[in-house]
Amino acid sequence: MDNKSEYNRWTKEALIKRIQSLEAEKATFLHNAAATSLSTTQPQENTVVPDLVAAVAVDDGTAAPPLKPAKKKVDRKIDPSRYSTRLVAFKLAYLGKVYGGFEFQASATLSTIEEELWKALVRSCLIFPEKPDEVRWEPWDYSKCGRTDRGVSAFGQVIGLRVRSNRPLSRKRGKSPATVAAQEQTADSKQEDASTNTSPAEEDIEEEELAEEKPFDDHTDEIQYCRILNRLLPPDIRMIAWCPDVSANFSARHECAERQYRYFFTQPAYSPVPNILENPKATMPNGVKDGWLDIEAMRVAAKKFEGLHDFRNFCKVDPGKLIKNFKRRIFECDVVEVKDAATALTHLQQGDFRSPHLDKIQGAIDSETYPKVYYFHVRGSAFLWHQIRCMVSVLFTIGQGLETPEVLDAMLDPTRHPRRPNYTLASDMPLVLWDCIFPDLRITNAPGADPAAPKVDNMRWIYEGEENPLGKHGVSGLVDQLWEGWRERKVDEILAGQLLNLVASGTLSGDVTKRLDRKAPAHMSLSQRAFEGDNRDRIVGKWVPLLKRGTLAAPEETYDKEARRKGYKDADDWRAARAKKWEGIPRHNLPPVEDGDE
Repeated sequence: MDNKSEYNRWTKEALIKRIQSLEAEKATFLHNAAATSLSTTQPQENTVVPDLVAAVAVDDGTAAPPLKPAKKKVDRKIDPSRYSTRLVAFKLAYLGKVYGGFEFQASATLSTIEEELWKALVRSCLIFPEKPDEVRWEPWDYSKCGRTDRGVSAFGQVIGLRVRSNRPLSRKRGKSPATVAAQEQTADSKQEDASTNTSPAEEDIEEEELAEEKPFDDHTDEIQYCRILNRLLPPDIRMIAWCPDVSANFSARHECAERQYRYFFTQPAYSPVPNILENPKATMPNGVKDGWLDIEAMRVAAKKFEGLHDFRNFCKVDPGKLIKNFKRRIFECDVVEVKDAATALTHLQQGDFRSPHLDKIQGAIDSETYPKVYYFHVRGSAFLWHQIRCMVSVLFTIGQGLETPEVLDAMLDPTRHPRRPNYTLASDMPLVLWDCIFPDLRITNAPGADPAAPKVDNMRWIYEGEENPLGKHGVSGLVDQLWEGWRERKVDEILAGQLLNLVASGTLSGDVTKRLDRKAPAHMSLSQRAFEGDNRDRIVGKWVPLLKRGTLAAPEETYDKEARRKGYKDADDWRAARAKKWEGIPRHNLPPVEDGDE
């Protein structure tokens, strides 16, 4: 390897194979070296044979035959000159719980979505890089719409990529650019002269051949991209559609006009305790029992996010981004119930566990099934780093009655609060990048158009199963694959629910009044329990209102500190140096600066 830094771009699988290969070569070398030494120098009597030599010597003292090096598997590389390529878009879905985020990171301990995509694309020969073990997207016109963090899922992620195509090479033009480049390196001057002297008859033949070419059909003639990739990708990463009609300079990041996120949670948020065990001194804000959420208050608060606001108090500052503009437009924000996702836990329907505030909700009935499932719904053009998780975290404090919706008015005003209060981000697992919308910009940007109006996707997606329904519903089809993963998790949910019902329902038969240990506390402590989207609550002691807490450094203070660490005078000096470095580079090739998706 000429440059050791190139290992930083290798996939973990490739690094492991490289280490195994080096260990095998070392073992073979030591074995042969020991055998050679034993055959040339016989040990004298009473001389101790070294362990390595003894390991390869036979009983009669003669050297074992040298090991023959294993035949290396010939890596037959694809010839790029024989294939055409095309720029397409893919829509993919993934469950991000076990992944270290979407973007490839060589230092990450967990595999990333991009790493798995790269391995599948290389293995399927849809891309053919010179160094397959190195993750380098630059030659393939690659772009991505959202950059989800560790644990975050996506059901509508979009990427742009140049891949191999079945479209025949043009006879008129002769060869692909790769072939032309290869011919220019090997052809001599005589051949070059001959190639320029094409007779009129030959030109007529070429024109006739071109006219006889059959029209190419994207449905019947093209590679079945989604089906091929789904065979190679892990089961929790699925290609669900591809789009053949994209612009020559398509950028999934820059051409996306709307991103939709959903953050799922349950009602109640965590397990409530029976009334008899509640601390008599504990308060019940707005009549909301501990463990339950005031959904209506959360909806009122969510609407305050809509419109153009400065979200510096609802994001995590990345010192390397140097963002100046923290204003983002939210088209729509709401809390929505998932009607078909409820799983009955019978003890929650009993009065001892039920929250009094539910009786005040219009249309609520005692026989409703709990827990219910809701999601925080957000539509916007772009988002800051961890913006959704910060928004959700504050909404949960409002749902618990620890804060009022008016706290958002103060936090959205940077003149009153230029520094973010020190609060914990909501968990990453329930967050989903739900969809990415690419509308007709002529309609979206037309004079008088409502920026908050729902946008219609203008991409011509070919979903898996539209070309062949068996690809969706047949054996090993997309639905069959997803069913397998769903059923495994559903059985886990059923068993866990039955166990919880069995234990919790036992407390209703009088067990809750028993206290055989007379020294045991009779009530819960007064320590506040806070919900942050995780599987359980967190004990936080006495609640300190958000606006009375300590604050983090202001963004510009963070940038100045990082700039001085790198040797610059301040953040402005760093910005000037970076602008000079990036001068002349096309915008779509620059690293993302003004956005920071989840």
